[in-house]
Amino acid sequence: MATVNLRALTSWVGIARLLALVLSCLTFSLVASTRDFGDPYGTWCMFTWCFCFAVTLLVLLLELLELYPLLPLSWDDFTSAFSMLAALMVFTSSVVFPATFIKSPCSGSQCARQAVATAASCLCFLAYATEVSLTRAKPGDISSFLSTVPGLLKVFETYVACLIFSLLQDLYKESGLIWCVAVYSICFIFTLLIIIFTIGRCLTYIPCPLEKVLVGYNFLAMLMYLTATIMWPLYNFRGQSRPNSCDKYCPWNRHLGVTFLTIFNFIAYLVDLVYSTRMVFFRAPP
Repeated sequence: MATVNLRALTSWVGIARLLALVLSCLTFSLVASTRDFGDPYGTWCMFTWCFCFAVTLLVLLLELLELYPLLPLSWDDFTSAFSMLAALMVFTSSVVFPATFIKSPCSGSQCARQAVATAASCLCFLAYATEVSLTRAKPGDISSFLSTVPGLLKVFETYVACLIFSLLQDLYKESGLIWCVAVYSICFIFTLLIIIFTIGRCLTYIPCPLEKVLVGYNFLAMLMYLTATIMWPLYNFRGQSRPNSCDKYCPWNRHLGVTFLTIFNFIAYLVDLVYSTRMVFFRAPP
C-alpha cells in the first residue's frame, strides 16, 4: 500500500526537482507556442525539455508515494545519473536554441517568447546542477557509485560521446580517422555498460576486483582518447582552412566540434583516472 512522503517535495533536493519540473514545462510550452523548432536542432531541444520534464515528474511521484523500493534497480544511482544527464542536456539546449533560433535584431512577441524560454532553460539547468551538488557523495562515501565524482564523470563521458556521434556524418576511409571513430565507439559502449550495470545492481556479480578493473579501464580509455585527440585534427585539418561560406551544417565546423569534444572527453577520462586511483589505492585509514 502506497504512503505519502511529503519530504520528497519539501527537502532541498525535492525543491530543486520541483523547480526543474516547472521550468522545463515552461520552456517547452513557450517554444511550442512559437511553432519555430522544426530543424534537427530544434527537435533535439524540444526532446530534451520534454524528456527531462517527464522523468523528473516520474521521480517525484515515485518518491512522494514511496514506490521506488519496488523497482529492481539502485534508486540513488539512477537519480544521480539522471540529474547529471539532465543538467548536461539542458545546458546544451540552452546554448543551441538561442544560437540557432534567436535572430538579431530581435523583436516581436515570438522573439520575446524565445528569449524567455532561453532564460527558463538556463534556470532549469541551474536547478538540475543544484540537485547534482546536493546528492553528490561525500568524500569516502561509495555507497552510491554514480553519485561520486568518477560516477558523474562516467555520465559526462557517455553524453559527450553521444554529441560526437551526432557530428560524425561522413564515411571515413583513412586509417587514422577510422581509429578515432573506433575509440569513440569502444569507450562509449564500455562506459555505458558500467552505468547500466551499476543502476541494475549487476556489478557485484563480476568475479574480479571491480575497483581495480575500473582503474585499468580508465587508464586505457585515457590513452585511447589521447591518440584520438592528436589524430582527429591531424587528419581533418592538415592543409585546410575554414571555407568562406561555412554555415552550421558545414563539415569543417562539425570536425572542429568533434575536436573540442574529444579534448573534453580526454580531460574527463584523465580526471576520472586520478579520482578512481585515489579512491582505490589511497583510501584514508578508518
